Amino acid sequence: MSEQITPHTFLQSIERMAEEAPEEGFSLRHIFDRLDERAFGAALFILALPCCIPFLYGVPQVVSLPMMALAAQMVAGREEPWLPEKFAKRMIDKKGLTRTAQGGRKWFGWLEKIAKPRLTFILGHRGERIIGLFLVFFCASILVPLPSTNTVPGIGVAIVAFGLMARDGILVILGSIIGTAWIATLITLVALGIRTVTGS
Repeated sequence: MSEQITPHTFLQSIERMAEEAPEEGFSLRHIFDRLDERAFGAALFILALPCCIPFLYGVPQVVSLPMMALAAQMVAGREEPWLPEKFAKRMIDKKGLTRTAQGGRKWFGWLEKIAKPRLTFILGHRGERIIGLFLVFFCASILVPLPSTNTVPGIGVAIVAFGLMARDGILVILGSIIGTAWIATLITLVALGIRTVTGS
């Protein structure tokens, strides 16, 4: 009787890839190919993970622009993710991959336990284009040159992305609320800063 092999979950696949990575790590293209991901939710989740980890510097800046490119493709109605060559060649070293895998398990292991198809009507073609528009703004806010500005929007993107993978509309809404609240907070802080500078 042959032994039944339990399929790896998405987070387990990321953990295994981090363990097997050389010191120089892998390019984004290699990561996508290795995980054989052809869905926007999976691709965005992979890229969002490093952005969620506090005090992980460098990697969020490597992945933020590719995340925006993927979100923009969702808005345009593209069915499969594609990375331009200059983004696909970007490298994440073994240390960054290891911290990403550890952070994914620590912060998002609970998603694997609760995610299931719910409110799938909001995940139709038109709905995904609207979701993509929100994600563009969330990803853009990661580029703001302020301390720890990547963590909150990264968490929002990751939860939305996991919701897309699991066809879970509740997770998509939850992630969108987190990202939108962050954008509103950022705009408020900028407005207060301008008022302080102008003295009005």
